[in-house]
Amino acid sequence: MMTPQEEQEKLLEEALTVVRTQSFQMKRCLDKSKLMDGLKHASNMLSELRTSLLSPKSYYELYMAISDELCHLETYLLDEFSKGRKVTDLYELVQYAGNIIPRLYLLITVGVVYIKSNELSRKDILKDLVEMCRGVQHPLRGLFLRNYLLQCTKNVLPDAEEDAEGGEVSVMSHAAPRAIAGLNKMVNSSDADAGTVRDSIDFIQLNFAEMNKLWVRMQHQGHSRDREKREQERRELRILVGTNLVRLSQLECVDVEKYKKLVLPGVLEQVVSCKDAIAQEYLMECVIQVFPDEYHLQTLNSFLHACVDLHPDVNIKNVIIALIDRLAQFSRKGDVARTIPMEIQLFDIFSQQISLIIQNRPDMPPEDIVSLQVALINLALKCYPTKLDYVDKVLETTEEIFHRLNLDHLDAASAVSRELARLMKIPIDSYNNVLELLKLEHYGPLMEYFDYQARKSISTHLILNALENETVIPSPEQVEGILNIVGPLVQDQSDQPEMDDEEDFAEEQGYMGRFIHLLSGDTPDQQYLVLSTARKHFGNGGNRRIRHTLPPIVFAAYRLALKYYQLREEDEKWEKKCGKIFQFCHQTIGALMKAELTELPLRLFLQGALVISQLDFENHETVAYEFMSQAFTLYEDEISDSKAQLAAITLIVSTFEKISCFGEENHEPLRTQCTLAASKLLKKPDQCRGVVVCSHMFWSGKSKDRAGKELRDGKRVVECLKKAGRIANQCMDKSVQVQLYVEILNSQIYFYENGCSEIQVSSINELIAKIREDLPNLESNDESDQINKHFANTITHLKIAKLQSSSNFSYDGLDP
Repeated sequence: MMTPQEEQEKLLEEALTVVRTQSFQMKRCLDKSKLMDGLKHASNMLSELRTSLLSPKSYYELYMAISDELCHLETYLLDEFSKGRKVTDLYELVQYAGNIIPRLYLLITVGVVYIKSNELSRKDILKDLVEMCRGVQHPLRGLFLRNYLLQCTKNVLPDAEEDAEGGEVSVMSHAAPRAIAGLNKMVNSSDADAGTVRDSIDFIQLNFAEMNKLWVRMQHQGHSRDREKREQERRELRILVGTNLVRLSQLECVDVEKYKKLVLPGVLEQVVSCKDAIAQEYLMECVIQVFPDEYHLQTLNSFLHACVDLHPDVNIKNVIIALIDRLAQFSRKGDVARTIPMEIQLFDIFSQQISLIIQNRPDMPPEDIVSLQVALINLALKCYPTKLDYVDKVLETTEEIFHRLNLDHLDAASAVSRELARLMKIPIDSYNNVLELLKLEHYGPLMEYFDYQARKSISTHLILNALENETVIPSPEQVEGILNIVGPLVQDQSDQPEMDDEEDFAEEQGYMGRFIHLLSGDTPDQQYLVLSTARKHFGNGGNRRIRHTLPPIVFAAYRLALKYYQLREEDEKWEKKCGKIFQFCHQTIGALMKAELTELPLRLFLQGALVISQLDFENHETVAYEFMSQAFTLYEDEISDSKAQLAAITLIVSTFEKISCFGEENHEPLRTQCTLAASKLLKKPDQCRGVVVCSHMFWSGKSKDRAGKELRDGKRVVECLKKAGRIANQCMDKSVQVQLYVEILNSQIYFYENGCSEIQVSSINELIAKIREDLPNLESNDESDQINKHFANTITHLKIAKLQSSSNFSYDGLDP
């Protein structure tokens, strides 16, 4: 048994076989000038269109095949007219068609030939043909017949102004079709009338009305269980009805006034009166697409009033959005901004009509309501980019609707939440300036209708937009406003889940850390207020957040202190302000310490000491000492891991080496403390390396008593290196011991080449000999290979240095 699709294919192929046979016979007869026989074969071919067995898709294929063949007949008939054949003779031949379908197709073909030959009144022929097509009331056959009429008359419709005809042309009466005798009388009439654009409008509108009725009637044929199938078939045929509107739009003489008075009222009357949701939605969208934007602007109220009267099942959202988007794009066509005429209050009209539609449709889904607001806000931003009050009015209306519907904490996955998120993101992407959002009074309150995930998503979108556009936030009030809007990224929320994804959380907080660098006041004093406001908000972010957000605030404060120092000639109070800034930083870093963080506060204290060292303000040495002592306290109390201790003491010594603001009174105990801390590390290799690092402090460290010059204490350097050697000698692991010797050797070479006279070439030779003695005893592995490479590179350096003369050092006596 065949499937429905196979059955359709078989029926179509059988019909096409008949068409091919009859069209071949028709052409052969016409070539032999046997017109009557040719028309008989044409009639037989057209009889295939009488079938009710084909689906719309298959019927369309059959119709197209027959239409192509009828073009050959039309060409032949035009040629016959040029040879002088009489109208009446040709018309008699056409009437040999025994059935109404073939007869009407042939009459349309002949009628168009008459018009093209200018032998008859174009106006009357068109009127008569469109009315005679009423003889076919089967929906499918009638639709294609009228579509054939529309296609054939495409290039012969009158398109002249009414005045050119010497007077007004009355509106065509939709009377009953004339009899065939009436057509003969019309053919013999000598009173020809070419017609005007008004006749074309009447012709198309009548054809449109009849086609729409046939199209709607399809919905009510057959069993109710086949409803979805019929709806799908109707959607496949909709372009046949819509073509009428395309023809109306192609009439050159239809200007705005004719469109307003003749075209649109007739179309809307037919659309509204048909009371069919599928037809109404398609045809309204069709009107929007085929007619020019200027026409829509002049007929906006009429169109929107008709929208209010549409069937409740019509998805009115799609219609309104299509119109709004079309007019919004109109103002930006060709990359040239167009101005909407002042007398057309576009936004107000749409706003009022949308409110009316929402009132008249109490069952409209909330997501559709929000979609309308999305379209409205797009209109406001594209057509009136400078009018923030329009955007805010949309937000206010949306807030009122949500309040009325008792919607709250919308699930991020829901349709209404997604639409509202679109609405909220449009101003962000349009303005590309988050400061503009602060001017929208209802933006923040509307955010509260989302659940946590949706609020966080929009907040992230807003922050990324600020980062991308590098939007500077210059005042504490603006900082306050924005941080309130993006609250889910700043502080814990009452409705947030217990645990966010760690990677996502770190990424979001990274964005906030970058955003803090955009907080920049116009003046240093303003910047301090900005940072204080930010500190207030971010300080309440919880231990997970502050590790990402407080450090950027501290660094911004350090930059501010340097700015005050640069402006010290202009601001008498700069010293007190710098002291206040470092107090602010101390408190902020203290908050990180309370969050049980260690390395981060340690680094911030050391960075602060470095900054303070550059600023010669009152008590700066005391403040720097406090920062250094806090770093030591963290090291001693909080860091227990051996590797972390070595890294920390290395960082402390490196920082201390660069600081030049300490007098000997403070410098000496800090040096001693660093060396003592290094020598007390748990593991011997760590002790050795820590002491070597401390040696640099005695050589290139700086103090206030030496006017910022380096200490150059060679004696203490040598003591450190010797102590490092003794510690290395105590290591039990031979590989580690040799590695430490090589590192100590490199330090000796560094100090010797930098002018440390206390280091002798003989001591370098001794260490080289010691390393050479121990290297062969190491086990062969990756670690020993690295040690050998390190030592070989060191020896190569010494050989090159020995060959090159230098005023700072000499390697005479060196035995590399």
